[in-house]
Amino acid sequence: MSIARRIGASPRERGSATGQSCPDIFELHDGDFAVIGTDRTAELESALPVDAARADYERIVVITRSTLTRAKADIPDA
Repeated sequence: MSIARRIGASPRERGSATGQSCPDIFELHDGDFAVIGTDRTAELESALPVDAARADYERIVVITRSTLTRAKADIPDA
């Protein structure tokens, strides 16, 4: 598994003072996506809709709205 490319603007382009520790989205070589975000599993798990669940190895990760909206143009339609 390896990273093919960043999706959207870099943290520095989104205004990170250091450009190093901010949410980020990457497309992997297999077509999946990897997300760096804040682990909010403990806070949000009880708020999941009844038809949603997570496995023990999964986490609910939050990224900023700016991170996702700036990535929108780079996300393939299919």
